[in-house]
Amino acid sequence: MHRYAEGVTHGRDDDALSWGGDDDPTLDVGAAEPHAVTPAAETASLPEGWSAVGRGSEAVTPEANDGADLHDGPLDARGSMESPAQGDPVREPMGNAELITLGVIGGFSALYAIGWLIGALRLQGTAQFLVAPVAYQISLWLAVLAPLVWFAAVFLLTAASKTWVRFAWLAAGVVLLVPWPFIMVGAIGR
Repeated sequence: MHRYAEGVTHGRDDDALSWGGDDDPTLDVGAAEPHAVTPAAETASLPEGWSAVGRGSEAVTPEANDGADLHDGPLDARGSMESPAQGDPVREPMGNAELITLGVIGGFSALYAIGWLIGALRLQGTAQFLVAPVAYQISLWLAVLAPLVWFAAVFLLTAASKTWVRFAWLAAGVVLLVPWPFIMVGAIGR
C-alpha cells in the first residue's frame, strides 16, 4: 500500500518510493519539534577538548576534566581515540616538504637498486672466477634489494621518531649503498 496515495505523509515527503517497514515509528522524524532540546541534552556534558555539533549542541556544555577519563588522547587518522603513553611523542601528519623529500630518497633507492643490478650483471663473467655461481647470485640479489630494504626499514622503524632522525638514517643509506659496480664498470667507468 502506498502511503502517498492516502494523502498521509509522515514528514518524509522526499521519499520517491515506499518500502516494507515504512510505517516503523522510529523512522518518523517529522513528528518531533525541529529545534526541541531533549532532557538528556540539557544535562549532557563533554570532556575537555571536545565540542558538540548538530541539533541541540548549544545546550551541551564542556565539563572540567579531572584526569579520570581514560580516553582523552588525540584522534588518529580513522577518527578513533588513541591514548599515548606518558612521554610518547605524538607524531603529526607529514608536511609537503617531508613527503617530497621521502619521494626523492625513495627514487634514489629505486635507482640504486637498478644500478646494483646493471653493475653486477656486467661483472658476472669476471666474478664467477672468484666465487661460486650460487654465492654470486645470492650476493647479487642481496645487493639489489639492500637499498629498498634500507628505505622501508628506516621508514617503518622511525615512524615515532623525530623527522631529523628519519632523514639522517635515510641519508646514511644514500651514502652507504652507492652502486659501486655500476659507477666503476657501468656507463660512468668506461
